[in-house]
Amino acid sequence: MADDKAEQTLPEELDEAPSDEDSASPEGATPEGVTPEAAEEEVPLEEMSAEQLLEALEEAQAAVLAAKDQALRAQAEAENVRRRAQRDVEHAHKFALDQFAGELLPVLDSLEKSLEAAHGDADAATIAEGVELSLKLALAAMEKSGLTRIDPQGEPFDPEFHEAMSVLESADAEPGSVLHVLQKGYMLNGRLVRAAMVMVAKPPEDDEPAG
Repeated sequence: MADDKAEQTLPEELDEAPSDEDSASPEGATPEGVTPEAAEEEVPLEEMSAEQLLEALEEAQAAVLAAKDQALRAQAEAENVRRRAQRDVEHAHKFALDQFAGELLPVLDSLEKSLEAAHGDADAATIAEGVELSLKLALAAMEKSGLTRIDPQGEPFDPEFHEAMSVLESADAEPGSVLHVLQKGYMLNGRLVRAAMVMVAKPPEDDEPAG
């Protein structure tokens, strides 16, 4: 009797509940009315399940880590390139200075000998000869390093490379030409370092009044 009473008290819903086999969908099946192409489309976040959201989060975190690693590698490579370029420039400057210093050593030796001659019994001609030799050595050393001298004596005045200190009348010089060079100019590899200071000639004024 007890068993019959228990069977009668069971809810009717249990008898109508679907079995596991009925509720399970076939593997790879898509909901009714949804094509496989539509199922592959990206699902909005608000429609994702907890598992899908967790998977999407993990994929996003992996992408961020990969992008961060790539950015760090690019930054490190850029820093290495900058350091190599800076080192190459420093070496180039150092080498240029070393070479120029080596070219100037004979000039210093020649000047020292000229001073020794001046303090000794040498005459003015010998001292002048030593100074002239020192000047030639210095000019040769500067030319090897790209430094050239501007000596525009007798040439037309050029305001780009010459600085006019005064204008003098001259019946012999061409008007507008350099009459005297007060201080020579210099150029370094085609770039002006110092303009030559000059005096420019102009035609003499007629003493008799015109007319």
